[in-house]
Amino acid sequence: MTATPGAPLQDRFVALWTIVGGTRAADVYADLARCYGEPTRHYHTLDHVRRCLHDLDWARSAIPDAADVELALWCHDVVYVAGATDNEQCSAAWLRRWSNGTIAAAERVAGLILETTHADVPASLAGRFTADIDLAALGCSRARFQQNGVHLRAERTDLDDAAYDAAERLFLGRLLASPRIYFTDLFQSRFEAQARANLAWRLAQPGPDTRGIRR
Repeated sequence: MTATPGAPLQDRFVALWTIVGGTRAADVYADLARCYGEPTRHYHTLDHVRRCLHDLDWARSAIPDAADVELALWCHDVVYVAGATDNEQCSAAWLRRWSNGTIAAAERVAGLILETTHADVPASLAGRFTADIDLAALGCSRARFQQNGVHLRAERTDLDDAAYDAAERLFLGRLLASPRIYFTDLFQSRFEAQARANLAWRLAQPGPDTRGIRR
């Protein structure tokens, strides 16, 4: 599905949900927007979804099952609890609950949502595009990368600075040490170099204990 230029997010979601066979689209969007608008969220918001949709539209002609990938991107962070290890599983369950058997591809979309855990190399090309789009922001400008870092930190009120710094370094270090951050050639060619530069810069920053300030 291609959105009409300038169409509101709600119109785009309602059109997609209806096309894939879903019912009660306005109610589903209202719940989705409520979740993404929770006051504890700073990064995992509809702005993140909007950025994902922008990158999906740029790559759409190369993406198989693009409607499934788009629906997965809409829903992949609909449930976000700081520190929880099952946010993606709960987001997939949210999709299944609202689908209520009306969306034939619901299980396939749920599987794509689980690819945004970034635990393994996705098995399908659609899964690889879903994972790459979710991480495309790592390859943005340095200023935006820093701002994203501030927003991500603001969500993790469950961790003090030292614990957050350690967790962030573990995740980013694993990505930087991997042979490739992006699994599709399209995203690798566009974002890989900048993402690696951003990650290397972040990991070179001193930790909170040596800076003596809060992040």
